[in-house]
Amino acid sequence: MFRSRAKTEKAPTDKVTADLSQQTRDPQAPKGRPTPKRSEAQTQRRRAASSAPTDRKAAVKRQREARRADLARQREALASGDERYLPVRDKGPVRRFVRDFVDSRFCIAEWFLPLAVVILILSVIQVQNIQSISLLLWMGVIILIVIDSIGLSIRLKKQLRERFPDAPKRGAVAYGLMRTLQMRRLRLPKPQVKRGERP
Repeated sequence: MFRSRAKTEKAPTDKVTADLSQQTRDPQAPKGRPTPKRSEAQTQRRRAASSAPTDRKAAVKRQREARRADLARQREALASGDERYLPVRDKGPVRRFVRDFVDSRFCIAEWFLPLAVVILILSVIQVQNIQSISLLLWMGVIILIVIDSIGLSIRLKKQLRERFPDAPKRGAVAYGLMRTLQMRRLRLPKPQVKRGERP
């Protein structure tokens, strides 16, 4: 009754530790393998650490080479017009027809960049008459490009409705108008039809 509490509390824990030490554990039960020595575990960790970056580097190198091969294939396809390797924005019969439709015509918009350079040079010259001529030229070129683009888009929409009634045509007219702004020899994919040859 008057014993110290410290002795009574210690007694049960001693009994538990004694019971645990008496139980024999099957070494194969929890892990299925013996615990490796510290030196073995350290060498395994070092090997894993040293091999990981080389594998990652090799994987990155393989991805880079695959990307280069894809880009090379795309460049060749843009030059030859091979549908299989074209970028997504240029694929499909609708886009091919739009390209052929634009390439078969003479568009004023394709001369926009050279004309803009000429007009810019004329506007820099410090002569009043030449500057006013350059301003009139600039306005005339813009008006002609707008009229030509409106006519082209109307004809292109009509042709697309006739030839591809069920195919999705979203963005096809804008694609064609953007193509008209590039000079013919700089267009990608390269033109597959001659001027005047109707697709």
